[in-house]
Amino acid sequence: MAKKDSYQEFLKEDFNKLFEGMNLADVQKHFLRSRWLDQVLWMEAKANLSRDRHYQLRITTIIGGVILPALVSLSISTTQQVNDRAKNAIVWATFGLSQVVAISAAVEEFFHYGERWRHYRRTVESLKTQGWQFSQLTGPYRSYTSHEQAFNVFAGNVEDIIQRDVEIYATQVVQEKKQEQQSQENYILMQNTKITNLEEKKKEE
Repeated sequence: MAKKDSYQEFLKEDFNKLFEGMNLADVQKHFLRSRWLDQVLWMEAKANLSRDRHYQLRITTIIGGVILPALVSLSISTTQQVNDRAKNAIVWATFGLSQVVAISAAVEEFFHYGERWRHYRRTVESLKTQGWQFSQLTGPYRSYTSHEQAFNVFAGNVEDIIQRDVEIYATQVVQEKKQEQQSQENYILMQNTKITNLEEKKKEE
């Protein structure tokens, strides 16, 4: 955690030094700090958090999935060779690990940490690229002779990136809700079909 905090502090200090060297009005520097830099630091933190959770859940699922078959085969092969206490320990360990694997996979599927990580990483790298290009007056800012002249274009590009990020996130939320609703409807339909079939069988009897 200390390393992440120190990296965030490094970014903040480094960019603040960069801003001080630019010939910009106080209002423009305030935009750089409160809008651009704030978004960069926030998305950097969210990307790292999503990446860590994605790795933790995936590794738990993978390792647990590898160990489970071994535990199952061990419980079958040693049924007659061990006492009841050891047999119960193996059974409970198998059950507990299977629950951990199922929960880990379900949490990752629900929160989509891998997709969030990639989404935040793409957005924050786009913001960083705009910041560096603006500071060096390269890329879309190469035709400007000063940061003050290029500032309005830079501010517009930053707002476009943030707006796209919000739109993509909102679209993903809507899609997830639709998928969840569709799954619930399919489940209810399946249950109703089962009930109908049972009622028809009873009538035939």
